[in-house]
Amino acid sequence: MTENTLEVLTQKLDRLIEAVGRLAPTPIPQSDLNAADCFVWAASPGYLEPVNRVNRVDIGLIRGVDRVRDILVDNTERFAAGLPANNVLLWGARGMGKSSLVKSTHAAINAARSDEAPLKLIEIHREDIDTLPKLMGILKTAPFRFILFCDDLSFDHDDTSYKSLKAALEGGVEGRPNNVIFYATSNRRHLLPRDMIDNERSTAINPSEAIEEKVSLSDRFGLWLGFHKCSQDEYLDMIDGYVRYHELKIDAGALRAEALEWSTTRGSRSGRVAWQFIQDLAGRLGQPLKD
Repeated sequence: MTENTLEVLTQKLDRLIEAVGRLAPTPIPQSDLNAADCFVWAASPGYLEPVNRVNRVDIGLIRGVDRVRDILVDNTERFAAGLPANNVLLWGARGMGKSSLVKSTHAAINAARSDEAPLKLIEIHREDIDTLPKLMGILKTAPFRFILFCDDLSFDHDDTSYKSLKAALEGGVEGRPNNVIFYATSNRRHLLPRDMIDNERSTAINPSEAIEEKVSLSDRFGLWLGFHKCSQDEYLDMIDGYVRYHELKIDAGALRAEALEWSTTRGSRSGRVAWQFIQDLAGRLGQPLKD
């Protein structure tokens, strides 16, 4: 065999090895649960992505929901301490701080547990609910306690992934691991469209049994925390809280007038509308907001 022939064969072999290497599956990164206190579940390929900068506000800035705030904090504190606690469904009016309350509660409790193992918050996207069993399998042997959080959870017609959620919450042979709890926010108390429930009731031979499986999904949540539209006084209290926290310089009378005009143009009053006003106000005043 000539030297030139050997060189050609070597080049072909190198290209073959490179091609085979490209066919190999990309290795799944290992989830490092010590990397952060908050994670996002990447269902494919099955990895917990750490979130080092969480989008949340101080719990003291969430106004108008004092009663449900105290219930959620108490339930979460008990869970973090290893005591019995319930899955929680936060439902109701848009923009009233449901998801913000979950994230701020998690932060407040970890701040109070500085010398103990941190409570972990894992966000799972609505479209990945059917991968809950896979995620539970990763978490059940971990030396931490976890809040699984799904924001804006609801199910539409012909969507059967709610069955995975039911099994993960209470069903199945193993049930929910003791170190995992599930928090969800939704605009619907029953998580399913009303017309879907009514249709099942009207077309079934046994209406009560036909809708029981779907409606019973909400029953898997031991706590239902309702959020309702805020009053004008509560809305203005939210505005005042933000102004004091971010040290914005504005006359009280002008602040009230501008805040009310803002809510009128938006056609609603809520925590979200209050925060959007504060962002606009700070920009107009040329004053930065605190991180």
